[in-house]
Amino acid sequence: MHKETSGHGVREVKSAARTVDLLEVLAARGDRPARLQELADELAVPRSSMYALLRTLIARGWVRTDVTGSLYGIGIHALLTGTSYLDTDPYVRVVRPFLDEASDALGETIHLGRLDPGGFAVAYLATRESHEYLRTISRVGRRLPAHVGALGKALLAQRPDAELPKGPYAAATGNTLTTRDALAADLAVTRERGYAVDREEGVPGIVGFGFALRYATPAHDAISCSVPVARLTPGHEERIVAVMRETRRRVESAAHRSVPGTANWR
Repeated sequence: MHKETSGHGVREVKSAARTVDLLEVLAARGDRPARLQELADELAVPRSSMYALLRTLIARGWVRTDVTGSLYGIGIHALLTGTSYLDTDPYVRVVRPFLDEASDALGETIHLGRLDPGGFAVAYLATRESHEYLRTISRVGRRLPAHVGALGKALLAQRPDAELPKGPYAAATGNTLTTRDALAADLAVTRERGYAVDREEGVPGIVGFGFALRYATPAHDAISCSVPVARLTPGHEERIVAVMRETRRRVESAAHRSVPGTANWR
């Protein structure tokens, strides 16, 4: 599972890699706690070594266990660290106020997402819920495959198609684009149009409009508007696109003014 070297040719620290792999497995399981043997098998680690690692991480708050000590899940320190990431990221600070304004103007749910540099996924960094109380599957800290939604497709369109995984891709709904050719064709339209559209590809009954934020090249962040199909008239769609385009322009302008001089994170 582990690579022998990092991107800079430095040998990977096995114990650190094992710890990160364990935390990622627990995080991916969500509300499905894991047993010791499941984790040992999945990570190909001896049961005794896995137990020692779990006990260390429990003591430090990165893993939690139930009263029987037989079930394991992600711990509260993962949340605290994630919150620190959001609080210290300069782009998130810049974008947040504009999400509020776009949500107020449209009455719909607005998201900010970032392409995960380690995989074919988008992490949600901020969400402003619709006044109509629309509950979607996206939330801060959640990762979704980049091919299923407007945020991901907007960001993939900023990159060459050669970087797309071979596929096939997992289907979230009957409308999900599951082949590389289908996704590449959609991304070509996205580039020409200037924004991505997700018509019930990620969530049944929900249409999304995604706009890459071009304060970095290639863009790593995007904003989107999610709206129920039942509320999406042609006039409302036109207004969503106009408001989101203007929001993107204002965000990019604010980022260019505010962010220079901060750490240039990869």
